[in-house]
Amino acid sequence: MMNFTLSEEQQMLKDSVEKFLQQNYEFETRRALADSELGYSEKNWKTFAELGWLSVPFAEASGGFGGSMVDVITLTEALGQALVTEPFVASLILGGRLVELLGDEEQKQAVIPSLISGDLQLALAHTERGAGGDPSCVGCEAFRDGDDYLLSGDKLMVLNGPSADKLLVTARSSGGERHRQGIEVFLVDAAGSGISKRCYRTLDGLRAADIYFDQVRLPAAARLGDPASNIAAIESVIDEALVAFAGEAIGAMEILTHDTVEYAKTRKQFGTAIGKFQALQFRMVDMWIAHQQSRSALYLAALGQSEGGSVAQRAASALKVKTTKASRFVGEQAVQIHGGIGTTDELRVGHYFKRLLCIEALLGSMDYHLDRYARLMHS
Repeated sequence: MMNFTLSEEQQMLKDSVEKFLQQNYEFETRRALADSELGYSEKNWKTFAELGWLSVPFAEASGGFGGSMVDVITLTEALGQALVTEPFVASLILGGRLVELLGDEEQKQAVIPSLISGDLQLALAHTERGAGGDPSCVGCEAFRDGDDYLLSGDKLMVLNGPSADKLLVTARSSGGERHRQGIEVFLVDAAGSGISKRCYRTLDGLRAADIYFDQVRLPAAARLGDPASNIAAIESVIDEALVAFAGEAIGAMEILTHDTVEYAKTRKQFGTAIGKFQALQFRMVDMWIAHQQSRSALYLAALGQSEGGSVAQRAASALKVKTTKASRFVGEQAVQIHGGIGTTDELRVGHYFKRLLCIEALLGSMDYHLDRYARLMHS
């Protein structure tokens, strides 16, 4: 039997995050941050560091808290409830965890302590046009030129790309576009010569960028890991990010369910609160069930990450499928029960639904992960 009860340390972490966000991250504050040039608060990010949140995903040997994925989702679920715009998953999981898995001691010491202190931002530049969620689809090229490498290609939808100080860039040094071997990972200065960006605001108010590399010269010391096996680490951090983003989605679903129930208690039609209409009661119960089932799947997937290998991969893909279906259902029902006001900028319901739609689109579609799950089950 699985025990989903939080430990004392995890409960303290949860209480710390929720208390800070309740006091400092009201909806209007979040709207203002999303509308700002940076898209988040540097002051908040430093506070996250001071509170120890940025150390949670990293091992004690790297200077971190040594947290498990259950610790991580305890954090991200609370972040999702507040619709936080700071790039926790993009910088720490997709970026920092890849450095921790692939970097040598010198590379890790040059990056991870600065991440934990809040002085450094990372972004993973991996997604390319036509990848369809397949992490082995890498067309960006890295050619050897003497002792250096020349990097050329385009990366799309780089989360936290506009703010990142350094980029983790995947590129192919050998093999075909979807071969699992021959994938290099480079740690690149985001302001380096030959790099250009198209920065934009995403539907949910966060920031991303398309980044273009034109004969970017990199020293051999910028390489991380081994191109023969890097794909395993890339898949691992993507799965961890899937679980962390699912935590955010489940936090958002909780708020949507709560707000919908509260709205139904006060909104009247024909002189009666719409919450008394049995058909709408059934819908709201179904919203609550979808949220609770997704939370169970979240903890199952978080525990599965500690197993590694195909167990972790299956758990992450199953969670993606489950939360995608649940998020779409909960979001649509929340908007429909609120009516037209549910789509307005003034009410937070629409903002939470937009966040759920964006999480749905990240790191592979539901169809891709359903197919991946089936392949893993029969391999």
